[in-house]
Amino acid sequence: MAELEITQNQSLMPKLIDYLSSLLQKVAEANDINGRFQPQKISVFHGLTRPNISIQNYLERIFKYANCSPSCFVVAYVYLDRFTQCQPSLPINSFNIHRLLITSVMIAAKFMDDMYYNNAYYAKVGGISTTEMNFLEVDFLFGLGFRLNVTPTTFQTYCSYLQKEMLLLQPPLNLDDSSLYMGRSPKLQYICFNEDDSSSQQQQQLVV
Repeated sequence: MAELEITQNQSLMPKLIDYLSSLLQKVAEANDINGRFQPQKISVFHGLTRPNISIQNYLERIFKYANCSPSCFVVAYVYLDRFTQCQPSLPINSFNIHRLLITSVMIAAKFMDDMYYNNAYYAKVGGISTTEMNFLEVDFLFGLGFRLNVTPTTFQTYCSYLQKEMLLLQPPLNLDDSSLYMGRSPKLQYICFNEDDSSSQQQQQLVV
């Protein structure tokens, strides 16, 4: 099954990291351009300048030092998807993606793993202070509405999507063809998989 291949086959993790970083880079760049024309809310995740480290190098650093289970990166991806749906005025961009990444992975590790590092450790991995890490955690949790549970069906849906897309090594170049972009939305937000589908069919729902 897709979730077993992604989360138990360590050889697939570099491809997953590459795919996620490439996708997030494209989302951030698109929203950077869009931010020139549409007002975007400033949050605690927003840095004064763009970090010098690339999204890919940052995500690789988290993967190297967090020592969390591979499932945490899938769950962190789910959390980012939920966050962008719940907070449409806070689109992912080059100024907030790094803080969103370190926070989502840390929270996923706390929720998924029996053993995990504390906030001070994740702060060092992320290159921020422990105080800031604490603030980011609280703000992210409230932004999610504390919706941390990921059902097996939802996990399977995201794993299946990720495995299919990451084998292509890069996200679709056409925003309208990507299942993670809202090509018809001026904010280029994610779309979120429908987690409330009682028929158990894996459908997708536009975030409007």
